[in-house]
Formats: sequence, structure tokens, C-alpha cells
Amino acid sequence: MNRVASPAHSPRDVVVIGGGHNGLVSAALFARAGLRTVVLERRARTGGCTDTSAPWPEHPDWRVNTYSYVAGLMPRRIVAELELQRHGLRILSFGPYFHAFADGRSLVLHEDVARCHDSIARFSKKDADAWGRWESWLGGIADVVWPLFLQVPPKIGAVRPGDLRDLLRVAWRARGLGVRGAGDLTRLFAASVNDILDGWFESDEVKAMPAMTATLGAWAGPAQPGTAYVLLHLSMGDPGGGHVGGWGFVRGGMGGLAATCRHAAEANGAEIVTDAPVARIDVAGGAVQGVTLADGREIRAPVVVSTVHPKIAFLELLDRGELPDDFAASIEHFKCRGGGVKVNLALGELPQFAAAPSDRIEEHHTGSIEMAVSPAYVQAAFDDAAAGRPAARPIADGTIPSALDDSLMPPGMHCMSLYTQWAPHEWVSEPHRDELEAYADRIVDAYAELAPNLKGAILARQVIGPYDLEHDLGLVGGNVYGGELSVDQLFHMRPAVGYADYRTPVRGLYNGSAGAHGGGGVSGIPGWQAYRQAMKDRARGERRNRLRRTVGRVAAAARTTSTDE
Repeated sequence: MNRVASPAHSPRDVVVIGGGHNGLVSAALFARAGLRTVVLERRARTGGCTDTSAPWPEHPDWRVNTYSYVAGLMPRRIVAELELQRHGLRILSFGPYFHAFADGRSLVLHEDVARCHDSIARFSKKDADAWGRWESWLGGIADVVWPLFLQVPPKIGAVRPGDLRDLLRVAWRARGLGVRGAGDLTRLFAASVNDILDGWFESDEVKAMPAMTATLGAWAGPAQPGTAYVLLHLSMGDPGGGHVGGWGFVRGGMGGLAATCRHAAEANGAEIVTDAPVARIDVAGGAVQGVTLADGREIRAPVVVSTVHPKIAFLELLDRGELPDDFAASIEHFKCRGGGVKVNLALGELPQFAAAPSDRIEEHHTGSIEMAVSPAYVQAAFDDAAAGRPAARPIADGTIPSALDDSLMPPGMHCMSLYTQWAPHEWVSEPHRDELEAYADRIVDAYAELAPNLKGAILARQVIGPYDLEHDLGLVGGNVYGGELSVDQLFHMRPAVGYADYRTPVRGLYNGSAGAHGGGGVSGIPGWQAYRQAMKDRARGERRNRLRRTVGRVAAAARTTSTDE
């Protein structure tokens, strides 16, 4: 559906702003609960970052993961509640992490720790022996922290009984950490990933992959404090394989995940409206009244869920006078720097790595193919961008989803997805097309040093920079997480102190964006939690109304009795 019916004839219970995966998850749940729900999407298509596209018009059957490229953070609980598998969701098991080196060696890290030993031992016997303990240590913390992603952050420092109860609930759920584990978790939040890795390993080649992972989507190099947490964040995940910490490809590309969320929403009765930019969130008496679209149409509803960036929702769509000064200031100072560049390649053949020669699909083609020689290599790439110039030797997290998913490209062809870093975060203000193409050339050159056939295999290329992420998707600053995952912007601090519970200073307005707790990756958690909080408030309001009606009836009966006497 692409038209909004007259609000006078078709009132809504819920308006969801934004048709990305968070908005679609939220809408599907509201509609399933029987509420008249409409999703308003600014663009011509839903999905947002969770998108599969054919970027080359002359080749409509060449499809790529436009922005996000792997699945793993969406909880099985959300998948089950929305019956996404019934609506077509298929997650394909991810292969190993693969890194080839110019000297002919390669490092292959499998989920099965035992299979990693011989590969790591090529670089360090000591590190090979330590790898299993490292995985157990990091995984143990992730197993305890992951359930907290599904919990509403407490208002730390508040003294109301309900707030104290919420805080105790968090403490109880984290009890599995123990005293030592709590200390380790504190270090992970505060330390640089270099500091953590140096305590475990001696080989730069072994440290390179986790050092790079800890900076993905971050505006920080591995020597910066706080990057260890990003590693923990990306070590979690719940793709349905029976363990925490797994990743996978979505069959049909990442757009397939968004499509199943949309199918679930529409099957439950939600209305999805595209080409419908919202100009204003309407408020009266401190409560939301609905929204006004850019073309002047008004849609009235007592509940509005915003899944667009917090800076857009609160600083552009709302009148500043409707917000407390401290909240508005917090949103203004919410950090959103991003220097990621997405490069999508159409290939006539698979890259053939000198360290693992083969012209067939091999296991190392089915996971991540990394470009990061050492922690110092990663740091140098960030230092370039921090100094205002694009990385001379960019880092990259590469995948070839077509190695497992034959629906993306014609037979014999493949698509390669490269999430790379860094361009200067200031590039968000202008396209910088020529500079981005030169930057992408350097990435291709780096991979071609390891897979000499790569350059000749490239049939088409798409380069997406920070400007595109902000202007096309509304990712302010070009940050792919909807706000930096720094320690001062996590859990009860995200997006603002006192408002991490998905509620906002405006009654009836909820924050279901990636800038809320649980955001940062394709999780659906913020949209899910915004729905849950809204339904709790709705139930509380209904109880109050019933109580008022009961009290009114009792009072009326008492007055009648008094009159009769």
C-alpha cells in the first residue's frame, strides 16, 4: 500500500516512523496485538540498512548486500514471535574467518576451536595453545551479557522502588560472571582491544583479526580505550544455531530479512506506506497526537514509535520546546562519527588466493575474508582518517555471500561485499566521489596482492561513503550503528541518561531506533522493546481507567443512597 487513507475515516492506534527492520518488527508486533498500525517510510522501499539491491541498472540480476551484510544479532525470540521462518527467513551457516598473507601463509579461524590450532601454530605455538582459552573466556562473558541486551536498562541512580527492583534484576542476571568475571567485563568496557590482546597473544598476525573486528563501525583504532567492548558486542549474536556468538548469511541477501519482517507485519494487518516522509511529530499537552507528513496530511494516533535516528526524531521532527533541556542537550551531544566505506563487487569468478589456491568454492570463501595485517596496520588506517585523510592502507571485512546463496548472482558469477575503514568522518558533508574511487582502488589492490586474479574478475563496482549513509539512509554522521558504541553511550546511557527505557519525554512517543539499547547491528531489539514498553503503558492506562470508572460508580452509588435516605 502506498496511500494513506483519510485519518478522519481511518484512525490509527499506532504510527511507526521508519520502515527499516526495527520499524517493521515493531509494526508487526503491534498489528499482531490487534492495533491499527501504519508504517511511514521516507524512501521508495522498506528495509533501510537491511537491503539487497541491483545497483547496476544494465544488470538487474546482479544483486548485492547494499549496506549491512551479515546476520547474527537478531534474537531467536523475535524470530519465533514473528514466525519469520514461516515468512521465508533462512540463515545460512557462516564459514571461517580467513586471512591470507603475502608470504604465502594463511590463518583460518573456525568456530570449532580444535580446528584452529594447526593454523594458528604456523604463526605461534603459544598462541595456538591460548586460542581455546581465549574463546572460552570471551564467549563466557558474551553468554552472560547477551541476555542483558533483551532487558530494559534500569535508571541507575533512581531511588523509586520500581527502579531499584530493575537494578537488582540486572545484578541478578549478571550473577554468572562472578567477581573475576565482573572485573573482566569492566576491563572490556574500558580498555583498548590492544591491551586485552597483548595479555593473551604474541603474534601480530593472530591479533590482527580481533583487533580489526573491535574497530568495525567504530571511530577509534585498536589502541583507543573502549574498543575492547566493540569486540565483545560483535562476539555476541543469536542466529538460531543453538549458541551465542554465531553469524550467517540471509538467503536472498540482507534484504531477505527485511522482507520477512515486512511480510509478518502485513500478514498481521499493518499498513506499510512508502514515499511518505514525516515532517513533524505532533504534540499537545506533553502527549503525542500523531504525525504530519511532508505533503501536509495528518495522521492521528495516541502512540508513535520512531525508529529513525535520535537526532532526526528529537531535533528535527519535534519542537525543541517539547523536550527538557537536559534531554535535548544529550541528544545534541550524542556522538555519531563514522568513517566506514562499503564497496560491493560483481565478480566473473571467485578470487583465487595464492595461500589457498583453488578455482572452486572452498570453505574459506564462505566466511569472512579479512584485510588487516597487524594491530599496527589497523591503527595506521584510523590515524590517517583522524588526521583528515583517507586511509592509505584501508582495512576490510570481506564476504562472498554468493558462495552459499545462489539466488544473488547468475551461475558462475559472485558478489563480494567489503566493509572497509576509514575515510575521514568529515566526508559526511560531501560525496567525495573521486577520492572514494581512489580509496576503493587501494582496497582492491591490497586484496589483489593476495588473490592475483581479483582485478580481472571485477565486472562492476559500487562504492558507498559516509555522505551516502547519512543522506540516503538517515544515518547521521555516517555511523552504521546509529550512534557510536562508546562506553558513555551504552546501556542506561543510550541515547540519554534517564531515557534508555525506550520511552521519551513525550507521553506516547517511543524510541525504537538503533540509537537505543540493543541497537548497533541488525537485531530488531529496539523496535521489539519499544512495542513492549508501549503495551505496558497501554495496559497501565487501561487499569487506571477501570479504577476511575469503578471509583466513579461507587461514588455515584453512594450519592444515590444518600439522596434516598
